[in-house]
Amino acid sequence: MNMSDMIGVLSAKGLKVTPQRLAVLGALVALPNHPTADSIKAYVNEQFPSLALGTVYNILDVFFEKGIVTKVKTDRDFVRYDIEVNGHHHLYCDECDYIENYFDEELDNLLQSYFQRKGIPNFNIRDINLQIVGSYINHNPPKNL
Repeated sequence: MNMSDMIGVLSAKGLKVTPQRLAVLGALVALPNHPTADSIKAYVNEQFPSLALGTVYNILDVFFEKGIVTKVKTDRDFVRYDIEVNGHHHLYCDECDYIENYFDEELDNLLQSYFQRKGIPNFNIRDINLQIVGSYINHNPPKNL
């Protein structure tokens, strides 16, 4: 995603385009492994050394409310941010804390079909996303970790 795309994303969501929002969005695009607010802050620190962590959280909260990012919670209770908002699941390595997006249309159809048939009493399902927890064979996560 280039600068023009990022400006377009913010504008399309009705957000004022600010250098800080662009920096946080750029960090989300650039950083692998579903970054935390702390890692985003560290990434933008060179460009904006005075940007407070609270401001990063505020920007991320607005991005979440506007559907620009989703939140992913880990077993260690850290909230991570995902720039990929289209339906997908996650592979989570509980040994190295790596999170990878997992796309599987067959799994999506199976889950949707199951819950349409079975349902959950007194509960309206808006979305289904699965977090598959395990560990990488030979402790070998993807190279971009």
